[in-house]
Amino acid sequence: MGAHTGVPLQEMARTVKHFSLHRIAGDRPELGEGIELRVISDVETGVLPVIQVEEAVIRGYVRAAGLETCPAWPHRWVTLFIMHDLQPLVRQLRRVDYPVGRASVPPGGAAALDHRPVVNVYDLADPDACQVFVNQQAMVREGYWDDPLAIRGLLAHEHAHPLAENGTTQASRQLRLDLEVDSGQDLFQDQDRKSKITSLLALLADELSLNAPREIFANELTIRGGFGEALLHLDRRNVATAGRSVAGREDLVQQLQQQVAHGTLTPAAADLLLLVGDLRSTLNLVLEVAPFYRTGRESDARELETVLETAVFPHLEPQVARAYVALRQETIALCADLSLPGFVAWSEGVLRILAEALAEKGLLLETHLRRTDQGTA
Repeated sequence: MGAHTGVPLQEMARTVKHFSLHRIAGDRPELGEGIELRVISDVETGVLPVIQVEEAVIRGYVRAAGLETCPAWPHRWVTLFIMHDLQPLVRQLRRVDYPVGRASVPPGGAAALDHRPVVNVYDLADPDACQVFVNQQAMVREGYWDDPLAIRGLLAHEHAHPLAENGTTQASRQLRLDLEVDSGQDLFQDQDRKSKITSLLALLADELSLNAPREIFANELTIRGGFGEALLHLDRRNVATAGRSVAGREDLVQQLQQQVAHGTLTPAAADLLLLVGDLRSTLNLVLEVAPFYRTGRESDARELETVLETAVFPHLEPQVARAYVALRQETIALCADLSLPGFVAWSEGVLRILAEALAEKGLLLETHLRRTDQGTA
């Protein structure tokens, strides 16, 4: 993600347990005195392994900068915050007025950041510095905290974001998505359920269309920058988690069946809710798999998809696998130099895939892309 302002130390409002200063790559003339890495943490233990991985990731990108596939390292200063949680960052970003074209918050807004294990805050107009936030609480919850290879993949991915900025990501920052749902039958029964479904689909649609280029190109650059094995390790964990989540889906099926039996939910609405849940839990994995295809690592991509095809898709609504395949093709074909009209056309194609899947369950999805400064795109 990019933000136009830093997070001052006073915003942390916590006891600092660790502070250190490191010089990296000082032997590279083009970097002057080298890259200054500042580390600030309110976490008591486990900090040093994270610092070591961060240093290794920075050195890796500096080494890769001479390659045609990896741009030059842009930062002179990196601040690494290792925090128990990211509430201080969330509070700060909620007060920020983001200038168009320079910054964005991922789907879910600032509050959603507190659930992410690592976040990179950088200024698109001033690349000299970036601030990387490691969320210990989220890392522990996901099982990453004691997994150095996973930490390497997470940090490499976040550092890839500013390196991967291009014409297409810039176009994506100029748009906002408006979404409405309707049906030819009484699927919702009450306004609260309709509002909830609309909110869930809005997050998914934003993730797959407007936010997708930033994730796709960041993942692609992570691989090209020499961190493909670490990213593959992360994605193996992600698809394995998707496979395990199938068991939890059975609990949801039973809950919905009970509501149908009690007359509080129609069978059609239950089917729709299942599909929405299936789409939300699975389709975003295409943003992880497609970059391996894009970088010529087809065997890695097929390894990940084999897990989906054998352990996940057979247990979900059939529309999910079809939507995934269609989205994969769109994602592989995404160009890095799209103009705004070109990106609108790509994004509308993605949204059509989502709409077609939902239409099979009787839900009509209407989406409108608009310029943040000039109305409808």
